[in-house]
Amino acid sequence: MPVLNRIADFHDEMTAWRQDFHRHPELAFEEVRTSGIVAEKLRAFGVDEVITGIARTGVVGVIRGQGAGPAIGLRADMDALPILEESGVPHASTIPGKMHACGHDGHTAMLLGAARYLAETRNFAGTVHVIFQPAEEMGGGAEVMVKEGLFERFPMDRVFAIHNWPSLPAGEMRWRAGPVMAAVADIEITITGKGAHGAMPHMGNDPVVIAAQIVTALQSVVARNVEPVEAGVVTIGKIEGGNAFNVIPETVSLRGTARWFLPEVGDILEKKVTEIASGIATAFGASADVRFFRMYPSTINEAGATELASRAAAAVVGEANVRELPKPTMGGEDFAFMLNAKPGSYLMLGSGRTDADAGLHHPRYDFNDAVLPVGASFFAALAEQLLPRG
Repeated sequence: MPVLNRIADFHDEMTAWRQDFHRHPELAFEEVRTSGIVAEKLRAFGVDEVITGIARTGVVGVIRGQGAGPAIGLRADMDALPILEESGVPHASTIPGKMHACGHDGHTAMLLGAARYLAETRNFAGTVHVIFQPAEEMGGGAEVMVKEGLFERFPMDRVFAIHNWPSLPAGEMRWRAGPVMAAVADIEITITGKGAHGAMPHMGNDPVVIAAQIVTALQSVVARNVEPVEAGVVTIGKIEGGNAFNVIPETVSLRGTARWFLPEVGDILEKKVTEIASGIATAFGASADVRFFRMYPSTINEAGATELASRAAAAVVGEANVRELPKPTMGGEDFAFMLNAKPGSYLMLGSGRTDADAGLHHPRYDFNDAVLPVGASFFAALAEQLLPRG
């Protein structure tokens, strides 16, 4: 198709951008170098307006088409993860303890490619806002951008994003109306008992034993409190306490995560986690400080926007390669904040990794540069289809 062919002309350049971002990863709200390069390239492409400093390191480019019309937003995330890279690729991270393990380097390069094409061709009527968002990983950069007036400063009717998905064949795309990713909460539980010598446990109140009871009991939160046809997850991933094998510590901390789709399920999880942890600690004569931090809401795709996005995807990769995602994922995504404010949709782009390859958030993960023109062409086709001339 013409869009894909034209963008394919600068595939090598997009690859170079992506691999440069990969070599120089920056964590949430630290994307100074990345956002600087993004802004510089947008200006070089002839984008009409380039606005920086939104949510500290966010960038928005404004591209006006030929004639009046509505406006849409296209979003990519820019931040990396605090992971020590083990990929061994020539363009591996040069910064120890930081890497692009989720493919945001690819997302940024794809949207830059789309911006270059749209600024060059202007084959649409209306306005396209290209949104380069900081701090998707734990920072809630989308929420910050919304709170700082993203949609007031840049009025738009709909907003769209894509995420690379390693387990899907390269270049295939998946859509889903309604919930597509889960709401996310962090759980912190600090149990305070009484320390003692390990040989004299009767002299203390062992928070390790209490922690074990709490972890076991939390497995009933979803199984016995959430309606079986609904989804919820409570996982404790970290237990920390004590400094010696023969000493009962004073405190033990638990860290975990909760996931859900329906708001009422989130309310149940928060209530029951708090009640169970506090109740067990009290029964043992100890105390538990329970904190349930709601991070991201559920990512919910608007049905109409999702249908439009799937059409654009089919125009790029063919109808046979665009299918409905059979079920949502319990992963979280802060694009949810933008979808709470505006109708839109979030699609998955296959990056063609096998079961033997490293997946997202793995120290050996690397984005598949072969799909860069596909993602860029999807964004471009979406703009041209939603904002047609004449």
